[in-house]
Amino acid sequence: MKIGDKKAIVIGATGLVGQALIDELQHSDDFNSITVVVRKKSDTLKTYSKVNQLVLEDFLLLNDEDVSTYTHAFSCLGSTIKQAGSKEAFYAIDYEINAHFADLVQDKNIHLLVVSALGANANSPVFYNKVKGELENYLQSLSIYKLSIFQPSLLIGKRSEVRVLEDMAQTIFKLVEKTWTRPFKLKPVTAEQLAHTMLLAAQTQTAAFKLYDNLSIQQSK
Repeated sequence: MKIGDKKAIVIGATGLVGQALIDELQHSDDFNSITVVVRKKSDTLKTYSKVNQLVLEDFLLLNDEDVSTYTHAFSCLGSTIKQAGSKEAFYAIDYEINAHFADLVQDKNIHLLVVSALGANANSPVFYNKVKGELENYLQSLSIYKLSIFQPSLLIGKRSEVRVLEDMAQTIFKLVEKTWTRPFKLKPVTAEQLAHTMLLAAQTQTAAFKLYDNLSIQQSK
């Protein structure tokens, strides 16, 4: 089977969603190469034949030349205030790095696909939602060839790091999941569902901008 001519660059590839996305891209006939930006080489990523690892200690060191040859740029990069260590550190990861990544792809024929969150709102009193909302607003203000924003609810999957509240929520959800068969706004989604939605967007989106809400993510796989 002929492999397509799409080329992806990915930040946040070693996280829960990022790993699921790499698996989707690896098995997609549309993509012939995947570059992942990492702070140190990953043994897991070495097992994917299409993957090349670009090692950068600081993702803000990414430049125009690094991204110019790709058709698609994916960001699965995200943290929590607790994981980052402070509000300032969280902002630096979730806003500043993602904004820098977007700056690099604007005015190029590159489709940018970014994971945000349900509840993203620049006017929110909740700092996490506020930052996500500010990022979404900034992305939409840029001259980007094609933009996709994804707003998942709680993500189900096995994380490499411990997130106590999310782990508790996942456990509770799994106990009652059989009774929650129909989609609803707050229903958690799996990392695989989100990654598959991102791949479908990369393959089929024709609009210059599209927001994929939690309901549409639920229904993708």
